[in-house]
Amino acid sequence: MEHAFFIVMGIAIPLYLSAIVIYAIRAIRGPTVPDIILAVDCISFDIAAFMAVLAIYFKSVFLIGAPIILALWAYLLDMYVAKLLVSKEEER
Repeated sequence: MEHAFFIVMGIAIPLYLSAIVIYAIRAIRGPTVPDIILAVDCISFDIAAFMAVLAIYFKSVFLIGAPIILALWAYLLDMYVAKLLVSKEEER
């Protein structure tokens, strides 16, 4: 069981890192604010998912708090930006 986890993580870690690099490039070079927000949102959820997998691997209840808080923070960011963009749209 543990051997299979290391094989899966050997594949998943480079995929997560490459995704985070691509999202970071989009966040830096994003032409519009929604592109930047979406990239930061994707980075946050990818890191939260990876941390949750590590919490399951280490069988620790205490490690699961951080990914939950990070996912909620990303969701809050989405709601704030959506409200901000809607209010700007209504002003026009």
